[in-house]
Amino acid sequence: MKKQTVKHALSLTLAAGMTLALTACGGGTASAPSDAPSQGSASTESGSGEGYQIAVVRQLDHASMNEIRDAITAELDAKADELGITIAYKDFNGNNDPSTLSQIGAQIIADGYDAIIPIGTTAAQQMVAAAQESETPVIYGTVSYPEAAGLTGISYVTGTSDALDVEFLLDMMLAENPEVETVGLLYSTSEVNSGPAIEAAKAYLDEKGIAYLDKTGNTTDEIVAAVNSMLDQVDAVFTPTDNVVMNAELAIAPTLAEAGIPHYAGADSFVRNGAFATCGVNYTDLGAQTADLAVEVLETGEVPAFITVAGDIITVNTDTAAALGLDYSMLEDMGSSLVEVQTTQE
Repeated sequence: MKKQTVKHALSLTLAAGMTLALTACGGGTASAPSDAPSQGSASTESGSGEGYQIAVVRQLDHASMNEIRDAITAELDAKADELGITIAYKDFNGNNDPSTLSQIGAQIIADGYDAIIPIGTTAAQQMVAAAQESETPVIYGTVSYPEAAGLTGISYVTGTSDALDVEFLLDMMLAENPEVETVGLLYSTSEVNSGPAIEAAKAYLDEKGIAYLDKTGNTTDEIVAAVNSMLDQVDAVFTPTDNVVMNAELAIAPTLAEAGIPHYAGADSFVRNGAFATCGVNYTDLGAQTADLAVEVLETGEVPAFITVAGDIITVNTDTAAALGLDYSMLEDMGSSLVEVQTTQE
């Protein structure tokens, strides 16, 4: 790599005014100006002597990405204490805007960060592009399909994948709704992660002889309209790990529940916002593994292949189950565990 990733002689000095400003599920922060991206900054110093400065870049502000961010920063603190080094980090929020993410990436490179941890596929793609010349290590978190996103085979790039087990989630749907005849496939065409999962869903439904209906949108209003247009045509709805639909979940969940249509989605953040059920990874564990991988890259100078974090944790929204009149006891034995949550506004 062109950039030295092991800096044993480096002692980081943080500005005295840098304060901890992370929030678990806080509101959106302002877009970064081109000269100083400053969303949700955070820092910690521990140990002494050698150290690193890491940029953590969320694609946008929502529950799953915030959970991963918090797990990453907590594990960076723990690794700093364990290794007796200084780890400074700053949190950026790209507001799901490629131009904002591009500005953030340019500023991170100009400021000489030792590594970048982007959370989300678009954030990862923008950070990889920004780091192309410097080859600053990029260790992404929660990219479901790294190959499809063009994030493999790059010497300075690795990370963690939360690839969705589409067949397992659809098996949950069929166990709960064995009479389902038509499945609504709700997703955004702008989400790289959604394409492979939707194709896998179609192939599996074809195999089972079950019809499906594509409904897409690239804004919250378009997703709401898509849902309204399918209410009298589908028996259940499937969505992969799609950030556009996730942002709309609070708006669409009551509509689907009132129509008696269960929504099976790709992450527990959907379920906490009103979707019926999911099966996937523990994002706190994924965040910790991402941080460990970042520290490994910085300490060794080696960039291994990405890691797929397997997960079969079933999460059910009990409020939505009650509204739908569903008994979900048959799901208890399908995964490693079943977590019950209620709808939150975060």
